[in-house]
Amino acid sequence: MLQKLNKQLERMMPLITPTSVVIGVLLAGIFKDYSFLIPWIFAFMTFAGSLSSNFSSLKQTLNHPFSLFLVLFILHILMPAWAWGVGHIVFSGDLYTITGFILAMAIPTGISSFIWVSIYRGNIPFTLAIILIDTFLSPFIVPFTLSILVGEKIEMDVFSMMKGLIGMIVLPSILGMFLNQWTKGKVKDVWSPRLAPFSKIGMGLVVILNGAVVAPYLQEVNIKLVIITITVFCIAFTGYLFSFFIGKWCKCDKETVIALTFTGGMRNISAGAVIAVSYFPPQVAVPVVIGMLFQQVLASIYGLMMDRYFNRTSMVKKKQAM
Repeated sequence: MLQKLNKQLERMMPLITPTSVVIGVLLAGIFKDYSFLIPWIFAFMTFAGSLSSNFSSLKQTLNHPFSLFLVLFILHILMPAWAWGVGHIVFSGDLYTITGFILAMAIPTGISSFIWVSIYRGNIPFTLAIILIDTFLSPFIVPFTLSILVGEKIEMDVFSMMKGLIGMIVLPSILGMFLNQWTKGKVKDVWSPRLAPFSKIGMGLVVILNGAVVAPYLQEVNIKLVIITITVFCIAFTGYLFSFFIGKWCKCDKETVIALTFTGGMRNISAGAVIAVSYFPPQVAVPVVIGMLFQQVLASIYGLMMDRYFNRTSMVKKKQAM
């Protein structure tokens, strides 16, 4: 029953986050008092997602570090700098909104990228290793990136932010990976399928609660909110696009290009919203929460585009070989 539920939720992934944002905003009065649960739910989601990981995939990727450096460059140099530039062009002088754009791109890659890579038959060990390495680095990279691009212009509690990232992401990941290694994969076979649907439900709850916190800034639809929404969509769209073309430009194989596209394009947007809500003024969280509307939808669109591209390329090669 749980496996059937999980498959249904996987098909609904492009709809779960946008719907959850709407529910959170419309029913903010009911949900906003439960925002203290967000870090705990998120830690559970990270733990459940990490049960598929082990130290072997980590070692395999570290032995071939070029692709690893490539995706880290996209995640933590190219896209935050791109968001900073676009933010200053579109919202010059609006420091909170610009910080929101940067934060949305500075956070680690999305755990759900593993689901999309597996659906489109990408490099799964590489994807798992990227998620783990980026997760472990996030308490240091995220505050550092924000400090470089925002500086002292906006008040940040860097130490609390690092503690939050370690508690929500790093420690649950290490625990999940350790259990998988210790049980020689048995915990992955037994518990990972059982916890997977609850993890997706947890994602919906986290998005609802984050939406409730920033509801006052989303309920009034004005020209600024519309421009923020369009800008967030464009930045998120180019994240997948840049990742795909960089993978092709570096002549990576098909499986690695698919993994690069999803890991470079997706972000742990729920974690970003938690950080924004917890450690910044609410206005900073607005671009991050809006990013939840597009992430899964864009992943499904790029998945279909890559599938068609590689199928067409394969057909051309077969014709040339005949």
